Order: sequence, then C-alpha cells, then structure tokens
Amino acid sequence: MRLPPAIINNTEEVLREILRFTGPADGTLSRYFREHPKLGSRERGVVAEAVYGLLRNKAVYTSFAESGNGPTMRRMTLLGLADAVGVESLGGLTEEETEWLQHVMQIDRTLLPSLLRSNLPEWLFEKLVARDGEATALELAHAMNQPAPLDLRVNALKATREEVTTSLAEAPILCEPTPYAPLGIRIIKKPALQNLPLFKNGSIEVQDEGSQLLSQVVGAKRGEMVVDFCAGAGGKTLSLGAAMRNTGRLYAFDISDKRLAKLKPRLARSGLSNVHPVLIAHENDAKVKRLAGKIDRVLVDAPCSGLGTLRRNPDVKWRQTPQSLVELNEKQASILAGAARLVKAGGRLVYATCSILDEENEAIVASFLASRDDFVLIPMSEVLAEQKIDLKMGDYLKLSPALHHTDGFFAAVLERKK
Repeated sequence: MRLPPAIINNTEEVLREILRFTGPADGTLSRYFREHPKLGSRERGVVAEAVYGLLRNKAVYTSFAESGNGPTMRRMTLLGLADAVGVESLGGLTEEETEWLQHVMQIDRTLLPSLLRSNLPEWLFEKLVARDGEATALELAHAMNQPAPLDLRVNALKATREEVTTSLAEAPILCEPTPYAPLGIRIIKKPALQNLPLFKNGSIEVQDEGSQLLSQVVGAKRGEMVVDFCAGAGGKTLSLGAAMRNTGRLYAFDISDKRLAKLKPRLARSGLSNVHPVLIAHENDAKVKRLAGKIDRVLVDAPCSGLGTLRRNPDVKWRQTPQSLVELNEKQASILAGAARLVKAGGRLVYATCSILDEENEAIVASFLASRDDFVLIPMSEVLAEQKIDLKMGDYLKLSPALHHTDGFFAAVLERKK
C-alpha cells in the first residue's frame, strides 16, 4: 500500500527542524505531531521511523544525498522514508527520484570507508578507535545503530516475573526474560502498553535491562535510608523502592520540577509509600547538607553525554561535542563530591552514567578516589556476586550494546570506610 505524497512533505518539514539539533529529536517530533492532529497513527509511525532511520544513518545518507538532483533536504527525506518503508511504498516520486533511490539503497555499505560505516561523528569514532581498535569500534557503532528492544521491569510488590509473562502471553504479546536482570522482561514487538491492566495497576514499568542492573548494584535493603541523587523521572527510584520492600526512606533528589512531576503518576501506580521526591537547587543545596553522613546508600546517575543510549536517541551523537564533554566532566566531578557527603561510615556510593566514554566514567572515579582517602572502590565482580547476578565484570560495571544488548552503562561502587 502506497503512502500519500503528503507524508514526504511532513517528514521533510519536521526533519528540517530536527537537523538543526537545537533540542532532543523526540521532543521536536512530539510537538510536531501535536501541531498536526490530522496525521493518523500509521502516518506518525512512518514519519518517526524515517526520522530515526536518518539520524542513525546520517553520515551515510548525507554522502548518498550528494548524488542525484533536486534539493538536498528532499533527498535526505526520501532516504529516511525508503529506509523505513521501502522505495515501492512511496507515492509522489518522479521517475528520476525512484531510479536514484533504488540505486543508492542497493549500494553495498560494507565497502564504504570505516568512518562512514560507523555513522558516528569523526571525533567520537576516532576516540573509540584509539581505545578499542577499529574492528571493535565498528562493532560497537553497528550495535548502537540498531533500534533498542522494549524492556520492562516487574514491580515485585505487585507481581512475579512468571505471572506477568503469563499475562502478557494472554494479551497476546511475545516476550522473554532478560538474561541478567532478575525482574526484566524483553518484549519482542512494541505494543501499546498504556492500555494494559498490568501497566495501569503498576505491575510493570518500562526500564532498560542495563538501568535495572544499576538499581540492583546499589543493593538497597529493607529499612535503609537511600538517596537517588539525580532521580529524573524516577525509573531507578521505583526499582530501588521495590527492592526496599516499601520500607525505610528513599529520597528522590532532582533539580528539575518537570522531571519530578513525571515521577508522581508512576509513583501512584507503583504502590510505593517510602519515596520522598525533593526538588533541590544544586548538589550543595541545604536540603542535601541536612542529610550529611546519614545515608546508607546513594545512587548518583550523573548527567552525561548519553552516548550509551544511541539506540534510542540517535540524535545525541550529532548534538554532543568535545567541548560539551569538558563541561559535563566538571559537573560530574562536582555532583559526585556533593553526593559523597551524604554517605555514612560503612555506607555505599554508586556513581553511574549512560556513557561509553572513559573520561565520564573511570576518569571521574579515579579523580574522586585520589582526592578522598575515606572511600574505597568495591570491585564490581564482588557486588554482582552479592546480588547473585551472573555477569562477568572486573572493577566496574561496563555494559555494552554490542556485548550485552542493553544500553551502554557504567557504574562504580565506592564504600566509605568505617
């Protein structure tokens, strides 16, 4: 079935705005769809898929778009749409455009130069090649260029993984248990979850398996005082609260009112009553200082480049720069130092990012430990053994889309000496 020619115009219009990279692509798309309510769900799906396909393959498609005739933005749009639905599904093409598209879509991409094949900005590809070698860097780039699966976390306060799997099968929704996270379920296709009773009653939450493992690494126990220092919309907060079996006190700190507002409906569904959302101005806020030395476990999921989430947010690789990384590193070091004040003697501090870069990860931890002789690194291999998670790691948790089929995550566990 052919798509109406207007879809090309819609896609080109929103793509033009997204490629300015002034904000996240998902936000721009959502706003565009709100402003164009006549677009049906199928059309919205096609536009979104074309945009994300183009963001994933932007390096290759920019190169392809340099051939052919007509405006470059239209050629980029056609490549994105052909990627999403195939050339034969596109209505309103000229004969010349059809021939050009069929030709470029058949080019053997394995013969392209490695930088083009990586579909990464040059500075990032060079950084990965210098660290891992070209073959491994290309493998990682390829994995980050695939769409992410949909992972769910079972809320252990309301259901077991077996009960949820059975219920999903009745829906019928194809799914399988995640290999590492004990409460994770991977959905094979992406259904509308919001209408499922399981979602409405808080038995399931959408959460990448890597993010679930981060929460496990914190090791929060019943009756403890725990802080999720950069809580955001609260995915990890909810899993920490469930791990604590709804006992103790769990503070969700964030500097954004909007993000904490998104936590509220999720909190209501979850059945948790031990969570206390707290808006703070910065890492040295008086509300933070009041809890100094009192907290058993602190999770710092630090603001980062987000380069581990490219399967979901492919625009991130085109929006980050070496300069923005330097600014992030300063912020990461400052937040880690601020959060460390909260940890009591014998308590644990978990520093985490969704980045794949050493300067946001190991380098921040090494610098912190060099300045603090009251904290020691607990090897991740020990922490995973404590949590009975069968995953081979050394000193740190380093999850890779290429190896573990999760988003790219890093975590280090630091303990305050008694």
